[in-house]
Amino acid sequence: MNELLNEDQRERRGRHVVDLICSSRGMASIRLVAALLVASPLAAASAVASSGAPPARDQSRPRDASPPTLNPSARSTAPSRPAMKSVLSIALLLHTTNALLVPTTKFAAARCHKPRVPRVLFAESAAVQLPEPAAVSQAEDLMANAPSLIPGMTPLSPSAAIKNVLSGFTVSLAMIPEAVAFAFVAGVSPIVGLQTAAVMGFFAATFGGRGGIVTGASGACAVVVVALVASHGLPYLSACVLLAGLLQCLAGVMGWGKFIRLVPHPVMLGFVNGLAIVMTRAQLTHFAAPLAAGLLSAQSLTMFGLTLLTMVLVKLVPKITKVVPPSLAAVGLVTTLSNVLKLPATTLVDIAGKEAFAGGLAVLPSFGLPALAQMTAAPLSTLGIIFPYAATMATVGLVESLLTLQLVDGLVDDGTRGSTRFECIGQGLGNTFSGLTGGMGGCALIGQSLINVQSGGTSRLSGMSMALFLGTGLICAAPLLGQVPIAALVGVMLLVCHSTFSWSSLRLAGRIPKTDLACIVIVSLVTVFRDLAQAVGIGTIVSALSFAWRQSTKIKARVVDGAVKDASYEAECAVDDNDCKGVPTFQRRGWRTYFVDGPLFFGSTQTFSGLFKPKSDPNDVVIDFMESRVMDHSALEAINSLAERYGALGKRVHLRHLSSDCAGLLERMCGEECPPYELIEADPETDPVYEVAEDYSKFGSVPKPKLPKSDGEYKAAQEIY
Repeated sequence: MNELLNEDQRERRGRHVVDLICSSRGMASIRLVAALLVASPLAAASAVASSGAPPARDQSRPRDASPPTLNPSARSTAPSRPAMKSVLSIALLLHTTNALLVPTTKFAAARCHKPRVPRVLFAESAAVQLPEPAAVSQAEDLMANAPSLIPGMTPLSPSAAIKNVLSGFTVSLAMIPEAVAFAFVAGVSPIVGLQTAAVMGFFAATFGGRGGIVTGASGACAVVVVALVASHGLPYLSACVLLAGLLQCLAGVMGWGKFIRLVPHPVMLGFVNGLAIVMTRAQLTHFAAPLAAGLLSAQSLTMFGLTLLTMVLVKLVPKITKVVPPSLAAVGLVTTLSNVLKLPATTLVDIAGKEAFAGGLAVLPSFGLPALAQMTAAPLSTLGIIFPYAATMATVGLVESLLTLQLVDGLVDDGTRGSTRFECIGQGLGNTFSGLTGGMGGCALIGQSLINVQSGGTSRLSGMSMALFLGTGLICAAPLLGQVPIAALVGVMLLVCHSTFSWSSLRLAGRIPKTDLACIVIVSLVTVFRDLAQAVGIGTIVSALSFAWRQSTKIKARVVDGAVKDASYEAECAVDDNDCKGVPTFQRRGWRTYFVDGPLFFGSTQTFSGLFKPKSDPNDVVIDFMESRVMDHSALEAINSLAERYGALGKRVHLRHLSSDCAGLLERMCGEECPPYELIEADPETDPVYEVAEDYSKFGSVPKPKLPKSDGEYKAAQEIY
């Protein structure tokens, strides 16, 4: 009987753990597997219960023999330990997959699972009180620990999942014309652009910085590789995209994505303006062949007419319906009109060939590295060719992707921020797999991300759905894509260029500093005539230097001698000078006070030193920093150097209203304490609180300043000083 109870207890414990794991939404398949594994012993037990009595004891066995066991045939169907491990492994795998279908911005609490009441396996006449299964500990409970193991990975509700899937479908339709158009910008087949959008969209959505961002082939990256494709061909393009992906992953691991905050706004304006000009110039090349036949030829009139019609339809369709993306509707209508009227329009098939649009599984990319032969034969030569393009593509892709991340953070506005580190890694993985599948590379797309968020796609599921829908359409509808006229795609891209250009920047002349206006122009010109990465770097340097120059000219000092401004108090001091002992040092007679105003940093140290006249100043000089801030190591060196100049003349400098850490750093730079001619007069009640941009670890125990949180801390600070 004990063996029978142990067998049933193990069986019910197994069902309890399986039910605990399978209680999450989307685990129907695991429930089926678990049900099949436990159905046989339950059926056997039910048969015993329906007989009305426990199994009969073998009469040939002595009464003191061990208790009988279940029928061997029934025991053979019980879930064994390896089978139960298999169930748990499958459950863990599917639960992790299900966790990907969630928004990264929501954190749901772990569900409370109520244990099931165990079923009675025997008749009431032979009722046996079975012990309850032992409670599963917190360390062993997979579902209870899931939120801590996978932060933010909580399943979507059915309504949210449906909304994200529909949003992904909408974005996949809007992605088709632009992916094809960007492929022509890069000089590759349109199928390559669609394959890139599907591959990059899936991996970037899965591993990116947040949900809601849409990734695919982009114009910013396409203009970078035009020269490489024209001079070396597609094999080198794949190797370049692969290397760019690895560089982006490296940037994510090193945490370099945080430096996007250092890119100033004028650089962004110049970046988008230059990008719009470059993409417009690429579209104008499609008018060369029709114009060669004559301005009034049928080819030229068809090209200009269909392009203009596409642009009009893109603007007109949203006023009629918002169900279909306007760019997709315009391309579809123009394609239908061209085929019905048999217009002499150049189509995608005419340029890329029928093989590229054959459809079926033949359009799926092959996994490999086309340039492997060249890389193994001359690795250094190949690396020297592709590295400049790869570095530029990685930089440009990360800049646009991180800007898109900031934009989506503001649109969703749920109190959380996307991870720049994981966004870099997600983009890097997308480009890596794009390079391994012969893609053209890309980055996050601002326009498609806006459509996605406005359609309700705020989770990773929307981006993954976009990639899956696009890949399915590529297999099933490739022949239809081949009939699209080039003029329709040119019309879509010209509108994209128009919306990309920051027209408001043209009205900034006279409203912003001349240095910022010059930065916008410089970045735009470098983008057009060089490349985007150099433009961003040069623009950032120009903006930083102009800012440092403007700040360096703002430091000044107000000089006050015998600084007693109250006439009545000055009269009292004239009667008895001893009454002035309680007067603060900057008000005593025969002293001079410098009230410094403006930031003190590396760019203003020379101007700061020129404000003082040690030879003509009195023996006691007060330097008040209430309206100034000591910002870096150069500022600390400037203060100590100034004090040494006064000390060499036998005079003393009184430093007032410095932050506590600034005072500590000055003392550490002089040794253990400042020399007798450099006096730091601390006043916790009025001293400002800020931090110096310095490495505190190099100066021993210099605590960072902090505001007092309570009256007790404030009194303690007063006692220290």
